[in-house]
Amino acid sequence: MHVLAVEHDGFAAERLVGCVRRLGYRVTSVPTGREALSSFDGSDLVLLDLDLPDIDGLDVCRNIRAAGDTPVIAFTSGGGEADRVLGLQAGADDCMGKPYGLRELSARMEALLRRASPARDTGALQRGALRIDPAIRQVSVGRCLVPLTRKEFDLLYLLASDPDRVFTREELMARVWQDGGAVARSSRASRTLDTHVGTLRQKIGSGGWIVTVRGVGFRLGLGESHALVS
Repeated sequence: MHVLAVEHDGFAAERLVGCVRRLGYRVTSVPTGREALSSFDGSDLVLLDLDLPDIDGLDVCRNIRAAGDTPVIAFTSGGGEADRVLGLQAGADDCMGKPYGLRELSARMEALLRRASPARDTGALQRGALRIDPAIRQVSVGRCLVPLTRKEFDLLYLLASDPDRVFTREELMARVWQDGGAVARSSRASRTLDTHVGTLRQKIGSGGWIVTVRGVGFRLGLGESHALVS
């Protein structure tokens, strides 16, 4: 998945590129409207700041839309309803005011890409750049396949099946390893779970995909580098 980020402010561009990369996508950053118009072809998504130094961002958006159906999320510094409406009328699929949060941006990107390219009805789960397909037991981050063992796949799929939920250690042991009661609470079971979580984090490329909730268990994250919450 390739994202084109169009942002003239150096600090904002660096922040945006970092956010997109942490989600597992490839990203190219350009600072002007002219560069955007010459390089958007082949992108899966365009993140477009409407406040550009050379060309009106609304005109850039109109040109991208006239050329095809590349999804566009526009950013407006004004943040008001009128500014967002202008962006949508210019052809943006979505419009966000600045500043924006990574979690909201990720959710909007995921929803837009899902509408643009409907997934096969295989029960596959898509969480940002992370895709889990139970029909063929395949996991990928962006365009990279991630080879997993049976238990690693089962653990990741369970966490991704309810991404806003914190799963306790006992529940994970019971549902993935079919160990319950005192066995699930034993130090051996805890080491087994921690080992699998650690290996999963290494394989999928970021500790942030599996978040440790101190004293409780684990939940699915967004792929950011931090992986521990109180």
